[in-house]
Amino acid sequence: MDLLQKLLNIVLLPLSLTAILFLLAPFLFLKYLFSLKRNICSKNVADKVVLITGASSEIGKHISYKYARRGAVLPLVARREDPLQIVANTARELRSPEVIVIRVDVSKDEECKHFIDETVNHFGRVDHLVNNAGVIRVDLFEDSTDIASIMDINFWGSVYSTQYAVPHLRKSKGKIVVISSVAACLCTPRLSFYSASKAAQICFFESLRAEFGPEIGITIVTPGVTESEMTQGQFLPKVEMPWMPTEPTERCAKAIVDSTCKGDMYLTKPSWMRVGFWMRVLCPEVFEWCLHSMLVIRPRTYQNKDR
Repeated sequence: MDLLQKLLNIVLLPLSLTAILFLLAPFLFLKYLFSLKRNICSKNVADKVVLITGASSEIGKHISYKYARRGAVLPLVARREDPLQIVANTARELRSPEVIVIRVDVSKDEECKHFIDETVNHFGRVDHLVNNAGVIRVDLFEDSTDIASIMDINFWGSVYSTQYAVPHLRKSKGKIVVISSVAACLCTPRLSFYSASKAAQICFFESLRAEFGPEIGITIVTPGVTESEMTQGQFLPKVEMPWMPTEPTERCAKAIVDSTCKGDMYLTKPSWMRVGFWMRVLCPEVFEWCLHSMLVIRPRTYQNKDR
C-alpha cells in the first residue's frame, strides 16, 4: 500500500496535468457552445414564485426589483418590516403580480419553516429560493465580538431556508440562488468570521448541487465590493482603501437574475475579481503579503498618524 501511495504521488499529478492540457481546448469550446445555448434559452420567470431572504438590504432589494420587472410573484423576507414594505410597494409598481411580506429572523430554525410554509400556503409552490440574508463584521480577529451571529445568519440561515424549501423546489424543478462573497475564496483580513461563514456556505451548496443533480439548479454568486453595506460605513473606511472600485448594486442584481435564469453554476461580479482566485492559487505567498500590507499594516499606519 505504501508503494502504491508513493507511485501515485510521483505519477498521478503529471498525468493529470497532461490530460487536462490535452482536453482543455475541446472542453472550453463545448463550454462556450453551452453558454450560447443558455443565453438563447434563458428561463422566463413570469408568474414564478421567487422567495427572497434579506430583501430589505441593498442587493436583496435590487434583486427583488429585477424579478418584479420580469413579472415574478414575490414573497419577501427580512427582519426589518418597514423597509421591507417599501421594497414590496416598489416591486408592485414594477409589475410584480403579487407581493407578500414576511418578517422573520433566518437564524432561527422555526422561523425559516414558518416563512416557507406561509409561502406555500399562499402561493401553492416555490420556484426560486434566493438565500441573500447576511451580516458582515469588519474587525481584526482579536477585536471581534458577537461572532456566533455571523455564522447563525450567513450559514445556518441559508441551510434552514433550503432544508424546508427543497421538497417544494423538487416539485417545481426550481432553483436556489446563493449570495456568498469573494471573501470566501480570497480569505480577506479583518473579515475572518465573515469569510469563514461564506466559505462554509459555498461548500455546503456545492455538495447539495452534486446531490441534487439536474433536479434543482443552484447558482452560487460571489460578489466583490458592491455599493452596499461593505462600502456604506463598514469595510472600505476601516481599511483606508478609497481607490477600490465598487460595483453598482443594481448592475450586480441584474447580473445575478440573468445568471440564474440562464442556469449558470457560478457568477463572480465584477468579473475582474477572478484574478484574485488565480493569484491565490499560483503565488499564495505574494497574494497573502499583499493582503496583509493593504488591509492590516496600512490601516494601522493611518490610525497611528491620526493620533
